[in-house]
Amino acid sequence: MSESQTLEKVISLSKRRGFVFPGSEIYGGLANTYDFGPRGTELKRNLMNLWWQYFVTKRSEMYGLDTSVLMSPSVWEASGHTASFTNLMIDCVDCRYRTRTDHLIEDNIEGIGNVEGRPIEELDELIKDNKIKCPKCGKSNWTKTRQFNQLFETKVGIITGDKNTAYLRGELAQGMFVDFKQVLDSIHPRLPFGLAQSGKAFRNEITMGKFTFRTLEFDLAEFEYFVDPKEWEKWFEYWKKEMYEFALLVGLNPENLRWREHKKEELSHYSSRTEDLEYKFPWGYKEMWGLAYRTDFDLRNHMEKSGVDLRYTDPYTQEKFIPHVIEPTFGLSRLLTIIMMNSYFEDTEKNRIVMKFPKKLAPVKAAVFPLVGNKKELSDKAREVYDKLSATLSVEWDDRGNIGKRYYAQDEIGTPYCITVDYQTLEDNTVTVRDRDTATQERVSLDKILDYLQY
Repeated sequence: MSESQTLEKVISLSKRRGFVFPGSEIYGGLANTYDFGPRGTELKRNLMNLWWQYFVTKRSEMYGLDTSVLMSPSVWEASGHTASFTNLMIDCVDCRYRTRTDHLIEDNIEGIGNVEGRPIEELDELIKDNKIKCPKCGKSNWTKTRQFNQLFETKVGIITGDKNTAYLRGELAQGMFVDFKQVLDSIHPRLPFGLAQSGKAFRNEITMGKFTFRTLEFDLAEFEYFVDPKEWEKWFEYWKKEMYEFALLVGLNPENLRWREHKKEELSHYSSRTEDLEYKFPWGYKEMWGLAYRTDFDLRNHMEKSGVDLRYTDPYTQEKFIPHVIEPTFGLSRLLTIIMMNSYFEDTEKNRIVMKFPKKLAPVKAAVFPLVGNKKELSDKAREVYDKLSATLSVEWDDRGNIGKRYYAQDEIGTPYCITVDYQTLEDNTVTVRDRDTATQERVSLDKILDYLQY
Protein backbone atom coordinates (compact mmCIF):
# COMPACT_ATOMS: atom_id res chain seq x y z
CA MET A 1 0.00 0.00 0.00
CA SER A 2 1.43 3.36 -1.03
CA GLU A 3 1.78 6.30 1.36
CA SER A 4 -0.86 8.23 -0.58
CA GLN A 5 -3.27 5.33 -0.10
CA THR A 6 -2.45 5.36 3.60
CA LEU A 7 -3.36 9.05 3.81
CA GLU A 8 -6.68 8.43 2.02
CA LYS A 9 -7.51 5.62 4.43
CA VAL A 10 -6.51 7.72 7.43
CA ILE A 11 -8.80 10.54 6.28
CA SER A 12 -11.68 8.05 5.92
CA LEU A 13 -11.01 6.51 9.32
CA SER A 14 -10.70 9.96 10.92
CA LYS A 15 -14.25 10.81 9.96
CA ARG A 16 -15.68 7.35 10.64
CA ARG A 17 -14.20 7.11 14.14
CA GLY A 18 -14.59 10.72 15.25
CA PHE A 19 -11.04 12.03 14.97
CA VAL A 20 -11.28 14.81 12.37
CA PHE A 21 -14.30 16.18 10.48
CA PRO A 22 -14.35 18.52 7.46
CA GLY A 23 -15.20 22.04 8.65
CA SER A 24 -18.74 23.36 7.99
CA GLU A 25 -19.58 20.16 6.14
CA ILE A 26 -23.38 20.49 6.25
CA TYR A 27 -23.00 23.76 4.29
CA GLY A 28 -20.65 22.31 1.69
CA GLY A 29 -17.50 22.87 3.74
CA LEU A 30 -14.86 25.59 3.87
CA ALA A 31 -11.53 24.74 2.27
CA ASN A 32 -8.56 24.26 4.60
CA THR A 33 -10.68 24.04 7.77
CA TYR A 34 -11.22 20.99 9.95
CA ASP A 35 -12.96 20.22 13.23
CA PHE A 36 -11.53 17.77 15.74
CA GLY A 37 -14.05 15.17 16.88
CA PRO A 38 -14.20 13.53 20.32
CA ARG A 39 -11.29 11.13 19.70
CA GLY A 40 -9.23 13.70 17.79
CA THR A 41 -9.66 16.22 20.60
CA GLU A 42 -8.37 13.71 23.15
CA LEU A 43 -5.45 12.75 20.90
CA LYS A 44 -4.49 16.39 20.41
CA ARG A 45 -4.81 17.13 24.13
CA ASN A 46 -2.58 14.16 24.98
CA LEU A 47 -0.05 15.34 22.42
CA MET A 48 -0.08 18.86 23.85
CA ASN A 49 0.25 17.57 27.41
CA LEU A 50 3.23 15.42 26.45
CA TRP A 51 4.87 18.39 24.68
CA TRP A 52 4.28 20.64 27.70
CA GLN A 53 5.67 18.07 30.12
CA TYR A 54 8.75 17.42 27.97
CA PHE A 55 9.66 21.01 27.16
CA VAL A 56 8.17 23.05 30.01
CA THR A 57 7.19 21.23 33.21
CA LYS A 58 10.41 19.31 33.73
CA ARG A 59 12.64 22.35 33.07
CA SER A 60 13.17 24.88 35.84
CA GLU A 61 14.14 27.70 33.45
CA MET A 62 11.04 27.41 31.21
CA TYR A 63 7.93 29.49 31.92
CA GLY A 64 4.50 29.21 30.33
CA LEU A 65 2.40 32.04 28.93
CA ASP A 66 -1.03 32.30 27.35
CA THR A 67 -1.14 35.53 25.36
CA SER A 68 -3.99 37.09 23.43
CA VAL A 69 -4.92 36.16 19.87
CA LEU A 70 -5.57 39.86 19.24
CA MET A 71 -2.84 42.44 19.84
CA SER A 72 -2.24 46.03 18.87
CA PRO A 73 -1.57 46.34 15.11
CA SER A 74 1.65 48.10 16.12
CA VAL A 75 2.98 44.72 17.28
CA TRP A 76 2.76 43.27 13.77
CA GLU A 77 4.16 46.40 12.18
CA ALA A 78 7.18 46.38 14.50
CA SER A 79 7.76 42.65 13.97
CA GLY A 80 7.81 43.09 10.18
CA HIS A 81 4.80 40.85 9.57
CA THR A 82 2.58 43.44 7.89
CA ALA A 83 5.33 43.98 5.29
CA SER A 84 7.13 40.63 5.08
CA PHE A 85 4.77 37.82 6.16
CA THR A 86 3.97 36.92 2.58
CA ASN A 87 3.70 34.03 0.15
CA LEU A 88 3.81 34.07 -3.63
CA MET A 89 0.52 33.22 -5.32
CA ILE A 90 -0.60 32.57 -8.85
CA ASP A 91 -4.00 32.11 -10.51
CA CYS A 92 -5.25 30.07 -13.44
CA VAL A 93 -6.78 32.56 -15.88
CA ASP A 94 -9.32 30.03 -17.19
CA CYS A 95 -10.81 28.51 -14.03
CA ARG A 96 -9.51 30.94 -11.38
CA TYR A 97 -7.81 28.19 -9.39
CA ARG A 98 -5.40 29.83 -6.94
CA THR A 99 -2.29 28.28 -5.42
CA ARG A 100 1.14 29.08 -4.08
CA THR A 101 3.69 29.40 -6.87
CA ASP A 102 6.42 27.48 -5.05
CA HIS A 103 4.07 24.58 -4.29
CA LEU A 104 2.85 24.43 -7.90
CA ILE A 105 6.43 24.13 -9.14
CA GLU A 106 7.60 21.66 -6.50
CA ASP A 107 4.59 19.39 -7.13
CA ASN A 108 5.07 19.35 -10.90
CA ILE A 109 8.83 19.40 -11.59
CA GLU A 110 10.40 16.20 -10.36
CA GLY A 111 13.57 16.56 -8.33
CA ILE A 112 13.58 20.37 -8.24
CA GLY A 113 13.53 20.48 -4.45
CA ASN A 114 12.57 23.56 -2.45
CA VAL A 115 12.20 26.73 -4.56
CA GLU A 116 11.00 29.07 -1.81
CA GLY A 117 13.01 32.29 -1.87
CA ARG A 118 13.86 32.25 -5.57
CA PRO A 119 13.10 35.45 -7.54
CA ILE A 120 9.55 35.83 -8.84
CA GLU A 121 10.76 36.13 -12.43
CA GLU A 122 12.60 32.83 -12.17
CA LEU A 123 9.51 31.06 -10.81
CA ASP A 124 7.33 32.36 -13.63
CA GLU A 125 9.93 31.16 -16.16
CA LEU A 126 9.96 27.69 -14.61
CA ILE A 127 6.17 27.46 -14.98
CA LYS A 128 6.30 28.68 -18.56
CA ASP A 129 9.28 26.55 -19.68
CA ASN A 130 7.86 23.37 -18.14
CA LYS A 131 4.33 24.06 -19.40
CA ILE A 132 2.89 23.32 -15.95
CA LYS A 133 -0.83 22.66 -16.20
CA CYS A 134 -3.55 23.73 -13.81
CA PRO A 135 -4.46 20.75 -11.58
CA LYS A 136 -8.12 21.77 -11.74
CA CYS A 137 -8.84 22.47 -15.43
CA GLY A 138 -5.73 21.06 -17.13
CA LYS A 139 -4.85 24.25 -19.03
CA SER A 140 -1.60 26.18 -18.83
CA ASN A 141 -2.71 29.80 -18.71
CA TRP A 142 -1.37 31.47 -15.57
CA THR A 143 -1.29 35.01 -14.22
CA LYS A 144 2.01 36.53 -13.13
CA THR A 145 3.15 35.62 -9.62
CA ARG A 146 2.47 38.22 -6.94
CA GLN A 147 2.86 38.72 -3.19
CA PHE A 148 0.08 37.67 -0.79
CA ASN A 149 0.12 38.59 2.91
CA GLN A 150 -0.84 35.72 5.20
CA LEU A 151 -2.12 37.76 8.13
CA PHE A 152 -5.88 37.65 8.63
CA GLU A 153 -7.37 41.11 9.04
CA THR A 154 -10.30 41.77 11.32
CA LYS A 155 -12.03 44.80 12.82
CA VAL A 156 -12.08 45.85 16.46
CA GLY A 157 -15.57 47.18 17.14
CA ILE A 158 -14.76 49.47 20.04
CA ILE A 159 -12.59 51.64 17.80
CA THR A 160 -14.17 53.88 15.16
CA GLY A 161 -12.81 55.13 11.87
CA ASP A 162 -9.86 53.84 9.87
CA LYS A 163 -7.86 52.71 12.90
CA ASN A 164 -10.02 49.73 13.83
CA THR A 165 -8.04 47.18 11.77
CA ALA A 166 -6.48 44.37 13.81
CA TYR A 167 -4.91 41.02 12.94
CA LEU A 168 -5.37 37.45 14.08
CA ARG A 169 -1.97 36.26 15.20
CA GLY A 170 0.04 34.45 12.54
CA GLU A 171 2.46 33.06 15.12
CA LEU A 172 2.65 32.77 18.91
CA ALA A 173 6.06 34.39 19.27
CA GLN A 174 5.07 38.05 19.32
CA GLY A 175 2.95 37.72 22.44
CA MET A 176 5.96 36.33 24.27
CA PHE A 177 8.24 39.11 23.04
CA VAL A 178 5.73 41.80 24.00
CA ASP A 179 5.43 40.32 27.52
CA PHE A 180 9.20 39.92 27.92
CA LYS A 181 9.65 42.94 30.21
CA GLN A 182 6.69 42.01 32.38
CA VAL A 183 8.16 38.55 32.89
CA LEU A 184 11.52 40.09 33.83
CA ASP A 185 9.87 42.45 36.30
CA SER A 186 7.57 39.87 37.90
CA ILE A 187 9.58 36.63 38.24
CA HIS A 188 13.18 37.84 37.60
CA PRO A 189 14.46 34.89 35.53
CA ARG A 190 18.16 34.55 34.72
CA LEU A 191 19.60 33.72 31.33
CA PRO A 192 19.22 31.35 29.71
CA PHE A 193 15.45 30.98 30.10
CA GLY A 194 12.46 30.27 27.91
CA LEU A 195 8.89 31.47 27.48
CA ALA A 196 6.58 28.77 26.13
CA GLN A 197 3.08 28.83 24.74
CA SER A 198 0.58 26.71 22.87
CA GLY A 199 -2.59 27.78 21.12
CA LYS A 200 -4.29 28.78 17.91
CA ALA A 201 -2.59 30.63 15.08
CA PHE A 202 -4.14 31.80 11.81
CA ARG A 203 -2.68 32.10 8.32
CA ASN A 204 -4.49 32.98 5.13
CA GLU A 205 -3.20 29.95 3.27
CA ILE A 206 -3.58 29.73 -0.49
CA THR A 207 -2.75 26.07 -1.14
CA MET A 208 -5.64 23.68 -0.54
CA GLY A 209 -5.80 20.02 0.35
CA LYS A 210 -3.46 17.56 2.11
CA PHE A 211 -5.74 17.14 5.14
CA THR A 212 -4.49 19.01 8.24
CA PHE A 213 -1.02 19.57 6.76
CA ARG A 214 -1.89 23.16 5.83
CA THR A 215 -4.96 24.86 7.29
CA LEU A 216 -6.27 28.37 7.91
CA GLU A 217 -6.49 27.81 11.67
CA PHE A 218 -4.06 25.50 13.42
CA ASP A 219 -2.53 24.56 16.75
CA LEU A 220 1.02 25.66 17.46
CA ALA A 221 3.37 25.03 20.35
CA GLU A 222 6.60 27.00 20.54
CA PHE A 223 8.99 28.70 22.89
CA GLU A 224 11.41 31.57 22.74
CA TYR A 225 14.67 30.69 24.48
CA PHE A 226 16.57 33.81 25.52
CA VAL A 227 20.36 33.41 25.60
CA ASP A 228 23.61 35.31 25.86
CA PRO A 229 24.50 36.34 22.27
CA LYS A 230 27.88 34.62 22.62
CA GLU A 231 26.20 31.25 23.33
CA TRP A 232 23.54 31.07 20.62
CA GLU A 233 25.24 28.30 18.61
CA LYS A 234 25.50 26.03 21.66
CA TRP A 235 21.81 26.42 22.43
CA PHE A 236 20.79 26.06 18.79
CA GLU A 237 22.45 22.63 18.68
CA TYR A 238 21.01 21.68 22.06
CA TRP A 239 17.42 22.37 21.04
CA LYS A 240 17.95 20.70 17.68
CA LYS A 241 18.84 17.52 19.55
CA GLU A 242 15.89 17.86 21.94
CA MET A 243 13.41 18.35 19.10
CA TYR A 244 14.62 15.19 17.41
CA GLU A 245 14.35 13.25 20.68
CA PHE A 246 10.74 14.42 21.06
CA ALA A 247 9.98 13.20 17.54
CA LEU A 248 11.18 9.74 18.57
CA LEU A 249 9.19 9.97 21.81
CA VAL A 250 5.92 10.35 19.89
CA GLY A 251 6.78 7.25 17.87
CA LEU A 252 8.04 8.64 14.57
CA ASN A 253 10.31 6.48 12.43
CA PRO A 254 13.83 7.99 12.06
CA GLU A 255 13.84 6.81 8.43
CA ASN A 256 11.10 9.37 7.68
CA LEU A 257 12.90 12.30 9.35
CA ARG A 258 15.64 14.62 8.15
CA TRP A 259 17.01 18.08 8.91
CA ARG A 260 17.21 20.70 6.16
CA GLU A 261 18.91 24.05 6.57
CA HIS A 262 17.32 27.06 4.89
CA LYS A 263 19.30 28.75 2.17
CA LYS A 264 20.01 32.44 2.61
CA GLU A 265 17.34 33.52 0.13
CA GLU A 266 14.55 31.56 1.88
CA LEU A 267 15.22 32.73 5.44
CA SER A 268 12.38 34.55 7.16
CA HIS A 269 12.87 38.27 7.71
CA TYR A 270 13.62 37.71 11.40
CA SER A 271 15.99 34.75 11.09
CA SER A 272 19.74 34.44 10.61
CA ARG A 273 19.64 30.64 10.65
CA THR A 274 16.74 28.25 10.31
CA GLU A 275 16.56 24.48 10.04
CA ASP A 276 13.43 22.42 9.42
CA LEU A 277 12.89 18.95 10.78
CA GLU A 278 11.18 17.46 7.75
CA TYR A 279 8.93 14.42 7.53
CA LYS A 280 8.54 12.20 4.49
CA PHE A 281 4.92 12.82 3.48
CA PRO A 282 3.26 11.05 0.51
CA TRP A 283 4.04 14.25 -1.44
CA GLY A 284 7.70 14.28 -0.40
CA TYR A 285 9.79 15.69 2.43
CA LYS A 286 8.14 18.78 3.90
CA GLU A 287 8.50 20.82 7.06
CA MET A 288 7.18 19.25 10.23
CA TRP A 289 8.83 21.60 12.77
CA GLY A 290 11.18 24.56 12.55
CA LEU A 291 14.15 25.79 14.56
CA ALA A 292 15.13 29.43 14.08
CA TYR A 293 17.85 31.73 15.41
CA ARG A 294 15.97 35.03 15.62
CA THR A 295 18.98 36.98 16.97
CA ASP A 296 17.74 40.12 18.80
CA PHE A 297 15.53 41.08 15.87
CA ASP A 298 12.19 41.05 17.69
CA LEU A 299 13.17 42.54 21.03
CA ARG A 300 15.27 45.22 19.33
CA ASN A 301 12.43 46.23 16.99
CA HIS A 302 9.83 46.29 19.75
CA MET A 303 12.21 48.32 21.90
CA GLU A 304 12.75 50.87 19.12
CA LYS A 305 9.08 51.12 18.11
CA SER A 306 7.56 51.16 21.61
CA GLY A 307 10.25 53.20 23.38
CA VAL A 308 10.26 50.67 26.25
CA ASP A 309 13.61 49.33 27.46
CA LEU A 310 13.66 45.58 26.75
CA ARG A 311 17.24 44.95 27.77
CA TYR A 312 18.27 42.27 30.24
CA THR A 313 20.52 43.22 33.18
CA ASP A 314 23.19 40.67 34.10
CA PRO A 315 22.79 40.23 37.90
CA TYR A 316 26.55 39.80 38.40
CA THR A 317 28.13 42.37 36.08
CA GLN A 318 25.14 44.76 35.81
CA GLU A 319 25.74 44.81 32.06
CA LYS A 320 22.61 45.63 30.05
CA PHE A 321 22.04 43.96 26.67
CA ILE A 322 19.30 42.57 24.44
CA PRO A 323 19.27 38.75 24.64
CA HIS A 324 19.29 36.67 21.47
CA VAL A 325 16.58 34.09 20.83
CA ILE A 326 16.44 30.44 19.74
CA GLU A 327 12.93 29.45 18.67
CA PRO A 328 11.72 25.83 18.31
CA THR A 329 8.27 25.74 16.69
CA PHE A 330 5.95 22.72 16.57
CA GLY A 331 2.85 22.50 14.39
CA LEU A 332 0.55 20.25 16.42
CA SER A 333 -2.27 20.02 13.83
CA ARG A 334 0.27 18.88 11.26
CA LEU A 335 1.89 16.50 13.74
CA LEU A 336 -1.49 14.91 14.48
CA THR A 337 -1.82 13.91 10.82
CA ILE A 338 1.72 12.52 10.86
CA ILE A 339 1.06 10.47 14.00
CA MET A 340 -2.15 9.05 12.52
CA MET A 341 -0.36 8.06 9.32
CA ASN A 342 2.52 6.62 11.33
CA SER A 343 0.12 4.62 13.54
CA TYR A 344 -2.13 3.23 10.79
CA PHE A 345 -1.68 -0.53 10.37
CA GLU A 346 -3.60 -3.13 8.39
CA ASP A 347 -3.43 -6.56 10.02
CA THR A 348 -4.24 -8.79 7.06
CA GLU A 349 -3.84 -11.96 9.12
CA LYS A 350 -6.67 -10.97 11.46
CA ASN A 351 -8.51 -8.80 8.90
CA ARG A 352 -8.49 -5.69 11.05
CA ILE A 353 -7.27 -2.08 11.02
CA VAL A 354 -5.25 -0.96 14.03
CA MET A 355 -4.20 2.54 15.04
CA LYS A 356 -0.99 1.77 16.94
CA PHE A 357 -0.72 5.04 18.80
CA PRO A 358 1.97 5.29 21.48
CA LYS A 359 0.04 4.43 24.64
CA LYS A 360 0.63 7.87 26.18
CA LEU A 361 -1.06 9.48 23.17
CA ALA A 362 -3.98 7.07 22.67
CA PRO A 363 -7.26 9.03 22.95
CA VAL A 364 -8.91 6.16 24.80
CA LYS A 365 -6.76 4.26 27.29
CA ALA A 366 -9.13 1.35 27.87
CA ALA A 367 -12.59 0.13 26.88
CA VAL A 368 -14.87 -1.81 29.22
CA PHE A 369 -17.36 -4.38 27.92
CA PRO A 370 -19.91 -6.59 29.59
CA LEU A 371 -19.65 -9.90 27.75
CA VAL A 372 -23.41 -9.89 27.18
CA GLY A 373 -24.91 -6.43 27.09
CA ASN A 374 -28.43 -7.37 28.22
CA LYS A 375 -27.42 -9.33 31.32
CA LYS A 376 -27.96 -7.08 34.34
CA GLU A 377 -25.44 -8.76 36.62
CA LEU A 378 -22.69 -8.44 34.00
CA SER A 379 -23.62 -4.86 33.13
CA ASP A 380 -23.68 -3.80 36.77
CA LYS A 381 -20.26 -5.32 37.42
CA ALA A 382 -18.85 -3.79 34.23
CA ARG A 383 -20.18 -0.39 35.33
CA GLU A 384 -18.28 -0.75 38.59
CA VAL A 385 -15.08 -1.39 36.63
CA TYR A 386 -15.80 1.50 34.28
CA ASP A 387 -16.45 3.93 37.14
CA LYS A 388 -13.25 2.87 38.91
CA LEU A 389 -11.07 3.39 35.83
CA SER A 390 -12.73 6.53 34.51
CA ALA A 391 -11.76 8.41 37.67
CA THR A 392 -8.16 8.52 36.41
CA LEU A 393 -8.16 7.35 32.77
CA SER A 394 -10.00 8.11 29.53
CA VAL A 395 -12.23 5.04 29.27
CA GLU A 396 -15.05 4.03 26.90
CA TRP A 397 -18.07 1.84 27.53
CA ASP A 398 -19.48 -0.41 24.82
CA ASP A 399 -22.20 -3.05 25.15
CA ARG A 400 -23.35 -3.12 21.53
CA GLY A 401 -23.21 -6.18 19.28
CA ASN A 402 -20.87 -9.14 19.59
CA ILE A 403 -17.56 -8.92 21.42
CA GLY A 404 -15.46 -9.39 18.26
CA LYS A 405 -16.94 -6.32 16.57
CA ARG A 406 -16.37 -4.31 19.72
CA TYR A 407 -12.72 -5.33 19.75
CA TYR A 408 -12.25 -4.32 16.11
CA ALA A 409 -13.96 -0.96 16.64
CA GLN A 410 -11.55 -0.18 19.50
CA ASP A 411 -8.61 -1.27 17.34
CA GLU A 412 -9.55 1.46 14.86
CA ILE A 413 -9.77 3.99 17.67
CA GLY A 414 -6.34 2.89 18.88
CA THR A 415 -7.42 1.78 22.37
CA PRO A 416 -4.49 -0.13 23.93
CA TYR A 417 -6.61 -2.42 26.15
CA CYS A 418 -10.12 -3.87 26.08
CA ILE A 419 -11.47 -5.20 29.38
CA THR A 420 -14.28 -7.74 29.27
CA VAL A 421 -16.41 -8.54 32.29
CA ASP A 422 -17.73 -12.10 31.99
CA TYR A 423 -19.31 -14.75 34.18
CA GLN A 424 -15.94 -15.72 35.64
CA THR A 425 -15.59 -12.14 36.88
CA LEU A 426 -18.61 -12.65 39.11
CA GLU A 427 -16.90 -15.69 40.66
CA ASP A 428 -13.25 -14.62 41.14
CA ASN A 429 -13.11 -10.84 40.48
CA THR A 430 -10.87 -11.21 37.41
CA VAL A 431 -11.43 -9.79 33.93
CA THR A 432 -10.18 -10.59 30.43
CA VAL A 433 -7.75 -7.94 29.16
CA ARG A 434 -7.01 -7.90 25.43
CA ASP A 435 -3.91 -6.18 24.06
CA ARG A 436 -4.49 -3.99 20.99
CA ASP A 437 -1.21 -4.69 19.19
CA THR A 438 -0.99 -8.45 19.66
CA ALA A 439 -4.70 -9.29 20.16
CA THR A 440 -3.60 -11.64 22.98
CA GLN A 441 -5.71 -11.96 26.13
CA GLU A 442 -5.01 -12.63 29.78
CA ARG A 443 -6.88 -12.71 33.05
CA VAL A 444 -6.14 -9.87 35.46
CA SER A 445 -7.43 -9.37 38.98
CA LEU A 446 -9.52 -6.22 39.40
CA ASP A 447 -7.43 -5.43 42.47
CA LYS A 448 -4.43 -4.99 40.15
CA ILE A 449 -6.11 -3.56 37.06
CA LEU A 450 -4.95 0.05 37.57
CA ASP A 451 -1.35 -1.04 37.97
CA TYR A 452 -1.70 -3.19 34.86
CA LEU A 453 -2.88 -0.22 32.81
CA GLN A 454 -0.14 2.17 33.93
CA TYR A 455 1.27 4.36 31.14
